Amino acid sequence: MSDPDLEELTATAVKAALDAGSLIRSHQGGKIEVQHKSGGHTYASQVVTEVDRKAQDMILNHLHCSCDQYDLALLTEESEDDRSRFEKEFFWCIDPLDGTLPFTRGEPGYSVSIALVARGGAPQIGVVYDPVREVLWQATRGKGVLRNGQSWDLAAGGRELTFTYDRSFESHPQRERVFKALESYALSIGLSGLSAIHYGGAVINACHALEQAPGCHFKFAKPQEGGGSIWDYAATACLFQEAGAVVSDVHGSALDLNRKDSTFMNHRGALYATD
Repeated sequence: MSDPDLEELTATAVKAALDAGSLIRSHQGGKIEVQHKSGGHTYASQVVTEVDRKAQDMILNHLHCSCDQYDLALLTEESEDDRSRFEKEFFWCIDPLDGTLPFTRGEPGYSVSIALVARGGAPQIGVVYDPVREVLWQATRGKGVLRNGQSWDLAAGGRELTFTYDRSFESHPQRERVFKALESYALSIGLSGLSAIHYGGAVINACHALEQAPGCHFKFAKPQEGGGSIWDYAATACLFQEAGAVVSDVHGSALDLNRKDSTFMNHRGALYATD
């Protein structure tokens, strides 16, 4: 796909994310009916609301023409995987409301996430919109990162090492061991210590680590289905790559963003780091 094509598709994804974010913001503070869906073993992966579905519909309305024009497949959180992503050269990967759990609790930490991924698993476009702070991140292959429309460069100016983690890590058996190891590492490289932040969904956690450099966010591999899905990582993987930061599985290999046997990413975990 040509650079002009990618730039056009990025603009389409940005418009879709902003409109979906406006819809989500309009429901902030209102009565939200929480439903449950089949899926992973964690509570966060099973929670869904009508707002998730409305936001997805709005995004798909924006992207529908591009699917026809460029022969793109779709992978979305709130629809069944039709496996067309293995047949087309590229697919849209959409999480209309990442961080549904904090959204239902009236807490920050949720976002809209849209990515374009090549069939081989390489992210081409990443767009993330935080409707709480009204911050828009976007990245296009080979074009760097924009934050609210302005060119953005990674700058590790913090005095502490930022570690963002999700709800499930609160009860992880290695929690304290990880905190101690990260603090020890921070001190060893001349930082003043560790700032461990229990923030929100995987998308916002990765973005916050990028903003608060030096920072990291990771998910351990585990046998149970869960630990985030392709749509939780595709857009931020593009952001980190274009920022010159590190994104991989916990073994140092590229994230499997077009996994054949599942959409879950628990098999090899995920690692984001600013350096």
